[in-house]
Amino acid sequence: MERKRIILCLAHMSGNEMKYIEEAFADNWVVPLGPNVNGFEADLENFVNNRSDGRAPLQKRVVALSAGTAAVHLGLLACGVSPGDEVMVQSFTFCASSHPVTYLGATPVFVDSEEETWNMDPQLLRQAIADRIVKTGRKPKAIVPVYLYGMPGKIDEIMAVADEFGIPVVEDAAEGMGSRFDGQVCGTFGRYGVLSFNGNKMITTSGGGALICPDEKTWREVMFYATQAREAYPYYQHEHIGYNYRMSNICAGIGRGQMTILEEHIAHHKHVHDMYASLLGDIEGITLHNNPSPRYDSNFWLCNIVLDPGLRIKGQENAYNDTVKGAVGGAAGVTHAATDAHTDFEPNPNVEALRVILDKANVESRPLWKPMHRQPVYANNPAYVNGVSDSLFRRGLCLPAGPYVTDDDLRYIAQTIREAIV
Repeated sequence: MERKRIILCLAHMSGNEMKYIEEAFADNWVVPLGPNVNGFEADLENFVNNRSDGRAPLQKRVVALSAGTAAVHLGLLACGVSPGDEVMVQSFTFCASSHPVTYLGATPVFVDSEEETWNMDPQLLRQAIADRIVKTGRKPKAIVPVYLYGMPGKIDEIMAVADEFGIPVVEDAAEGMGSRFDGQVCGTFGRYGVLSFNGNKMITTSGGGALICPDEKTWREVMFYATQAREAYPYYQHEHIGYNYRMSNICAGIGRGQMTILEEHIAHHKHVHDMYASLLGDIEGITLHNNPSPRYDSNFWLCNIVLDPGLRIKGQENAYNDTVKGAVGGAAGVTHAATDAHTDFEPNPNVEALRVILDKANVESRPLWKPMHRQPVYANNPAYVNGVSDSLFRRGLCLPAGPYVTDDDLRYIAQTIREAIV
């Protein structure tokens, strides 16, 4: 019998979701508002405002939206980003962190990472902001740090830079649901915070996201723009451009059920990381990404390894001989067919060889995010780089970490990796 496919990460349903979905249909709330949306937002507020170190709870408000990308977009809009502005964006991330900047007619300015967390380098950020002020005569409108693969960044240092220049921060915590820094939930340090409930995240609403807002006033303003910016008249009066970004009551019902197992999911991902550390820790040339210190509490949404360039993997001399058919990882949607297996910047041959070996063993793995400053669509954007994200992209690989990944699966993955080494 063919071994089951071991996938990277998938938030599974617990059974509680059907209760809320059935209630929505029974009450005819099959629209982008309703009891489940309100309840889900309340659940999220309770979670993000709670601090694990005993300090008083925060008072953040949450707006449930159709996608995490929509949350980034509305967060930037609320910060006043408009055509001609610049926004400092972490380069080592998925495109959803930067594309909304361009939606608003602004320019993403990319900032590289530091080696400990793999997230935005605070010192490089400060240098970049100072340089943009010299070059453009004005300061950037916002800063978008990212919690890559769930790992908290040096958000205290990033906030210090932001406060020094008086620039609002939109934290992209799409991958960091439940991660904490100094006991505080990621996404609650800046002016706005972004969550994602895509199907592969820590919890899912099938698709969806949320924006964490600092207070009631900003929450109401974001809600206004998320619901097509309608004025209070007996007919449709529009004085601002709005968006159809509100989460549906059905999706929110799934989210309410998922919230009951969020802590279970986080605990499982941490267990998976600990098992990888035990199973792979003695292999020379492979390093697992870990929390830098007790201040960092990653949810380990994905577990990541980096391969020393000198580590030999079977078949690496034939890496990139064949083009990939479709998107790696089976991503939904349509991709353009690749005419060449190579791009101008790609993972090292041993990384690609290991990915192929794992794939043939029915284990899904993926390269780390290709830095945004290396993406053709952003070839002409300003970028402040130090080589960290370039090096990690060339050497790194994401391993399965989802709720369906068992201990036996992890032992199988580790053994497959060992057998791949020459």
